Amino acid sequence: MKKPVRIGIAGLGWRGAGLLEVLLSMKNVTVPALWDPDPGLAGQAHARIKQAGLSPAEIYPGKMRDYSRMVERDDLDAVIIASTWDVKASMAVAGMKAGKYVGVEVPAALTVEECWDLVNTCEETGVPCMMLENWSFCRDNLAVLNMIRAGVFGEIVHCHCAHSHNCIDWYFDKEGNPRWSGKFLLKRNADPYPTHGLGPVLSWMDINCGDQFATLASTATSSSGINRQFELRFGPDHPAARRRYRQADIVTTVVKTHRGKTLVINNDMQLPRPYDDRWMIQGTDGLYDEARSAVYIHGRSPRREQWEPFARYRKQYGHSWWKELRGKPVKVAQHGGPDYLEIMKFVEAVRTRTAPPIDIYDSVAMSVIIPLSEQSIAAGGVPVECPDFTRGKWKKRKAAFAPEP
Repeated sequence: MKKPVRIGIAGLGWRGAGLLEVLLSMKNVTVPALWDPDPGLAGQAHARIKQAGLSPAEIYPGKMRDYSRMVERDDLDAVIIASTWDVKASMAVAGMKAGKYVGVEVPAALTVEECWDLVNTCEETGVPCMMLENWSFCRDNLAVLNMIRAGVFGEIVHCHCAHSHNCIDWYFDKEGNPRWSGKFLLKRNADPYPTHGLGPVLSWMDINCGDQFATLASTATSSSGINRQFELRFGPDHPAARRRYRQADIVTTVVKTHRGKTLVINNDMQLPRPYDDRWMIQGTDGLYDEARSAVYIHGRSPRREQWEPFARYRKQYGHSWWKELRGKPVKVAQHGGPDYLEIMKFVEAVRTRTAPPIDIYDSVAMSVIIPLSEQSIAAGGVPVECPDFTRGKWKKRKAAFAPEP
């Protein structure tokens, strides 16, 4: 029988509760400890653990000192952090210092200083920290990664990614009051949520293992969409419709890498629209377009300069990780297969004491877009330098994400 993996959870809202369901569906995984500022949420999670037939978890109150006591426990191998954005980095640091593997929900940090704290702690302690970016594990994205590594698109030169999703009801409650996430829209103007777009892109473009972000420039629209949605919902005199929001409706960031590649990151989360990620990766021999679910490959696509369906390439280049999901209860996960796969791989790393699939350098490379975009927007869209969190190791590091046998 495999050695049990013992994982504590910090933060038991919608996301934390969903990750708990995934853990409870896995064999030889226990959850001895829970932390949350809301006793009701902690109580629901505690009841769910008992319902699953596991030993009751100890509940810790929602102060940082209580979290610190939790991660010092001898019967924990790892901690999963699904708390509010403002405390994730400090919680991850405390977890690593306590010798616990850390899985931290997105984003892992909000400031450049927090990113460096995560890197320095990980390097000093030797304890891994993985940001749980689920879109890195999507079936199509992993198939595209295999195509890139097989040279199908030639040399990669450009990428576009976006997180386009009307999240007003995630940021604000039914009366228009800001939830904890909505409070960031009142005081910051940045790309507040870049990691879903960037998740697959880092491995597609060999970021931190052959190339790295060099400079970043961000531009922002005006802020009108939030007010308009509340005006339509509540009327023009409602406080939510009249409130001033610093966050722009759409933020567009252009990154240039040290190897001369370019990347466009688009954040579009406050306007009425259908959900859309809009990944596009382009090389010297062809490109993939997620929105069309199509590819064009020079000299290979049947019709000259016309799209062909991605479906047959998905089958031909399907990643072995998705074969490992056969027979797994992936439907318990909030986003299905990608969520289940990322937690499954994190648990495997904890059990075998090996490196998790997303390392600390990739975690902070995705997260640092938030403060850097804020800096660039505030300065009128001028380019800002991206920190080298690897301290030069990117030049010789080999690609480690999602290797095939």
